[in-house]
Amino acid sequence: MASAIFYYIFLLFLLPFLATAQRNGTIQVDATLTAGDESTSSWLSASRDFAFGFHRLDNNDLYLLSIWYNNIPERTIVWYASKDNDPAVVPGGSQVKLTSDQGLLLNDPQGKEIWNPGVDFGQVSYGVMNDTGNFQLVSNSSGELWESFKHPTDTLLPTQIMETGGILFSRQSETNFSRGRFQFRLLDDGNLVLNIANLPTNFAYDAYYVSGTYNSTSRENSGYQVVFNEAGYMYILRRNGQKSDIAAGKPPASTDYYHRATLNFDGVFTQYFRPKSGNGNWSVVWSKPNNNICLAVNGDIGSGVCGYNSICYMNNDSRPSCRCPRGYSLLDENDTFGSCKPDFDLSCSEGGQGYNQDLYDFFDLGSVNWPMSDYERFTPYNEVQCKNSCLTDCFCSVAIFGGDSCWLKRLPLSNGRQESTGNSKAFVKYRKSDANGNAPDPFVTERSPNPENWKEQKMMNVTGSILLGSSVFINFVLVVAVGVTFYFINKRKLMKTPQGESNMETNLRCFTYKELAEATNNFNEEVGRGAFGVVYKGVIETIARTTIVAVKKLDRVLQDGEKEFKNEVMVIGQTHHKNLVKLLGFCDEGQNRLLVYEFVSNGTLASLLFGNSSSKPSWNLRIQIAFGIVKGMLYLHEECSTQIIHCDIKPQNILLDEHYNPRISDFGLAKLLTLNQSHTKTIIRGTKGYVAPEWFRNSAITPKVDVYSFGVLLLEIICCRKSVDVEMGEENAILTDWAFDCYKNKRLDNLVNDDMEALSDIKELEKFVKIAIWCIQEDPSLRPTLRKVSQMLEGVVDVNVPPNPSPFGNSMN
Repeated sequence: MASAIFYYIFLLFLLPFLATAQRNGTIQVDATLTAGDESTSSWLSASRDFAFGFHRLDNNDLYLLSIWYNNIPERTIVWYASKDNDPAVVPGGSQVKLTSDQGLLLNDPQGKEIWNPGVDFGQVSYGVMNDTGNFQLVSNSSGELWESFKHPTDTLLPTQIMETGGILFSRQSETNFSRGRFQFRLLDDGNLVLNIANLPTNFAYDAYYVSGTYNSTSRENSGYQVVFNEAGYMYILRRNGQKSDIAAGKPPASTDYYHRATLNFDGVFTQYFRPKSGNGNWSVVWSKPNNNICLAVNGDIGSGVCGYNSICYMNNDSRPSCRCPRGYSLLDENDTFGSCKPDFDLSCSEGGQGYNQDLYDFFDLGSVNWPMSDYERFTPYNEVQCKNSCLTDCFCSVAIFGGDSCWLKRLPLSNGRQESTGNSKAFVKYRKSDANGNAPDPFVTERSPNPENWKEQKMMNVTGSILLGSSVFINFVLVVAVGVTFYFINKRKLMKTPQGESNMETNLRCFTYKELAEATNNFNEEVGRGAFGVVYKGVIETIARTTIVAVKKLDRVLQDGEKEFKNEVMVIGQTHHKNLVKLLGFCDEGQNRLLVYEFVSNGTLASLLFGNSSSKPSWNLRIQIAFGIVKGMLYLHEECSTQIIHCDIKPQNILLDEHYNPRISDFGLAKLLTLNQSHTKTIIRGTKGYVAPEWFRNSAITPKVDVYSFGVLLLEIICCRKSVDVEMGEENAILTDWAFDCYKNKRLDNLVNDDMEALSDIKELEKFVKIAIWCIQEDPSLRPTLRKVSQMLEGVVDVNVPPNPSPFGNSMN
């Protein structure tokens, strides 16, 4: 009895010291926590802001060893233990113990080891749950042995630093802590990227966000740390000490607010803040990507933001959601961001080509697209031809119609998204009837309510009720009124924009021929001449300002195609990118077709590269120009409202502004040539030396023709010589052949004519040559997309050894 009294007195004496230790956040060796035991559920930091312990999952008897905010009602996890890509989930009764040899040791109820942090050296003296949210294992002799900040999961906290090679992984869902498909990485070259990864290998696909903190000419100017400082600012620290903010915007004071930056399960990396008082919710400071992740994610492989055969939509909170098309259902009902499977058989087993037109029909999803699933393109085509081509093709699951082009797509469909503009239609194939003869409803199956569809359906129901409930006379009046309304609406659409007024959709001005003759002093000063006509310098005088312009007099456009001309001009006018020449207006008056562009002052890239044989532009300038050209071309191919294939990429069509930024010209003009548009497979466009081989082979023309031309152009930028130069001798006259020979024989010094600036950066030089060789592969399927080219130039993805671009050449070993 006396011993028991002494024991309780000893405990009372010890309690103040235990409380002090807990307030300091210090945990002594042999301390334990048991999952499900509320009395030993967590270790708190000194401020009690953070807790380390067992988090119960979804009302199950399963627990996750983790760190969370302790003073807010809902539990927000900022770190959790994981092993072999999986979270360390354990049943109730499991125990974590602080040991001197292994640090933390997590065992299940039977004593089997589940996880330990991997302390390989030193004896752990104690653990600390810091007020920053960082859990540390410390040795009295050798200092810190392990800390959670250096092993992040999906969240960064203020005072946390991520070094090159560091990585965050998303969760699979908000409540499923299994590793998701998204990654946040600081690459060895200094770029911070967001990308999708292949599971379970974690192989990184194309990045959908790149910080641009890689410098191809100076390692010292590249990034090497992601810093989340105590004030709540996040930036990339370059090796030269300069800071590059990841996002603009001032976060609220960290003294009154909690801050965290989390890679959400849907791939959006977001910085949040929340009052420390406990009132309020998590609010957004900024997100990356900062616009539409559905459109930002692209790539040749992978499913995209959502799973295969799914469609990505943006919600009002700038976060994505995923939906299956009608006729498709989730492969895994518990994974709302997962893949969708067709609920009917879509194969060629029922009779081959031609059978589909009797068994299947389409419903219209509007401006939805799966841009990476094309296998055929027809142009020019109308909507009826587009549908029929898919109906009679047993491989086709979706037909996309836009402009005068039709794209056929087959399963699985990847990168599904709602497009930002309504310039195309998606026709999804479905079986005409089931056992009851009912066709699917032509709307998207939603995983969350869509207000727009709900309003539309409600309006349709109201309209139907009115029609059914009214007399025959009223119905007749309504039909007449609707018909008259549509007549006037269509009549207004077809009306020509009055001359001298602006088109509000594109902000293009419609000039008279007389205005442009006066602006150019009767077309007196010629500044360029090309495949489409002659360019003259002019001056447009307005009350507000004087603008120098370049007026292109088109001489090879369809003279009887007024509507086609206006349509193509409107497409060009909708393009806006810093690496494109801006179209200001046009003239469509009788036989006179002219385009008015902004004037770009430093001439063409051809003049810069080939104009002065005694001196060449610097290597750094040439590389920056190549980067800008790719960005402009990528915009034309993937990011503008209507895809534009240039068909004539060459240095004469790259203009340079006052800062030597490249500006692509003549884009969108290929369709204005006086050619029979039905012969796109046989009639060659472009310029000798830059033309892709498929022009000669009666093959379908794809964006890969521009990739080929860019590859030739990149070699010209590298070598400062023309693609065809007879003065180089018969063996070296063709640049593409000579460049591959120099690369194969490891004589890049010959390629750049002993340019010491380029040779001092030999790894970058070799990389650019390899990229160019990949671009000029005669087989279009071997050429990368422009997005891949951009990623390779920026160092986001590795550049493999390219094969001989000619199919008749010997492959490299």
